[in-house]
Amino acid sequence: MIRTLTIGLFATLALGFNVSRAAEPSAAGKGQKLRFYVGSYAEAKSEAIHLVELDRENGKLTKIGGTSGVQNPSFLAIHPNQRFLYSVCEVAEIDGQRSGAIAAFAIEPADGSLKALNRESSGGQGPCHLVVDKAGKNVLAANYGGGSVCCLPIDGDGRLSKASAVIQHHGKSVNPGRQEAPHAHSVNLDPANHFAFVADLGLDEVLVYRFDAGKGSLRANEPPAAKVKPGSGPRHFVFHPSGRFAYVINELASTITAFGYDDAKGVLTEVQTIGTLPDGFKGENWTAEVQVHPSGKFVYGSNRGHNSIAAFAVDAETGRLTPIGHESSGGKTPRNFGIDPSGSFLLAANQDSDNIAVLAIDTATGKLNSTGQEIKVSKPVCVKFVAW
Repeated sequence: MIRTLTIGLFATLALGFNVSRAAEPSAAGKGQKLRFYVGSYAEAKSEAIHLVELDRENGKLTKIGGTSGVQNPSFLAIHPNQRFLYSVCEVAEIDGQRSGAIAAFAIEPADGSLKALNRESSGGQGPCHLVVDKAGKNVLAANYGGGSVCCLPIDGDGRLSKASAVIQHHGKSVNPGRQEAPHAHSVNLDPANHFAFVADLGLDEVLVYRFDAGKGSLRANEPPAAKVKPGSGPRHFVFHPSGRFAYVINELASTITAFGYDDAKGVLTEVQTIGTLPDGFKGENWTAEVQVHPSGKFVYGSNRGHNSIAAFAVDAETGRLTPIGHESSGGKTPRNFGIDPSGSFLLAANQDSDNIAVLAIDTATGKLNSTGQEIKVSKPVCVKFVAW
């Protein structure tokens, strides 16, 4: 699925939050229930960030509330202290400028409702992914349309300051339709919070930056990037819980590349590239998300076109992957997905069928199975669990 950018304005930071009377708020660690936020594509006047509850006893999902007033909050990030939420505003123009934005919200502890704090320019068009650094001092975001990465400091009250760093990528790769220019698709930090990794679909590179959380600075590492096979289109990136391995899912080639990681130097070394599709599949497909199971034993990736979640077993010594199988995503065009902290359920956000489907994870084998549970949400893109 080729990304499209909505041209428009983030109309207002005055939000409307509706709390369902059908479900009472539950505190973190209370019973079997967990809550998560859902980012989506929506106009500012519509509910765009949704709050949903997962019952881990049976996989049932219940809508708790929704937030309006923000345009295209397609990807979300939760502050380490669980008090703040940040979202991209994935647009090509905002406030009359050719840029997207990052929005900051305070999370109400009692019911999870969101209070708008402020927003700042992302320094480039189409921000599509963001993270909060592990010290809770900065938001880093990838601008797909602008082909750049930015860092915005966080004040003590959760508000964002203007960008302390914006780095523009340069170059192109072999696919003239998708790789005519840089397209930064995600940004992630290593476990030590010392290096930032930006998967750039347009360059066929995972660029590596030395990161200083105190200064909010980014500077190119040496070497400055890990390359993947031309035409692969690296999209999302994740570290293994051990910190010894990392994985990038390649959108255009429908593959996952496994890396070994030198944490002292910030260097990635490819150890394997493996396909995400079953043998014999001939249709069009674009991958989207890659995540590691909390146990570190399994890796999962989403296929848009085949509309499935691919599962792999992880070799604990090398980080190499072995296919386990595929399970339907329970809808059409699975984007991001969320794995609950216990590792029992995978929640697939199916953008083009407007639903989030619940898959059960066999924690012994890594296999996925549909539970038959789902909830309807318009154009869901991102699932982020929260505790309070």
